[in-house]
Amino acid sequence: MGLRFERFGRWVYRDKRWPALRLAAKRRDGWACVQCGARGRLEVDHREPVRSAPERAFDLSNLQCLCPRCHTLKTRREVGTPELSPERQKWRDLVAPERNCHA
Repeated sequence: MGLRFERFGRWVYRDKRWPALRLAAKRRDGWACVQCGARGRLEVDHREPVRSAPERAFDLSNLQCLCPRCHTLKTRREVGTPELSPERQKWRDLVAPERNCHA
């Protein structure tokens, strides 16, 4: 039921180095999404995914802060899921405007 996504980086997020590295990335990026500038909830993303570059998992230069929306769009592109149609995106923005950081 639905899209099942295997989290290849699970071992990274359980490592004791991750919390400090995550904080360093947020500070470096000014506590804002590097794509749209949104503030608030941020996800620290691996520019080069852990599944394809595990050796860069703890490399600060491979990390970027993204808002949930930008992170979802990036992940959908990486795994080959098509982007939402304009009609679907319009409906999503209408029913959940507080989640739309690009308004």
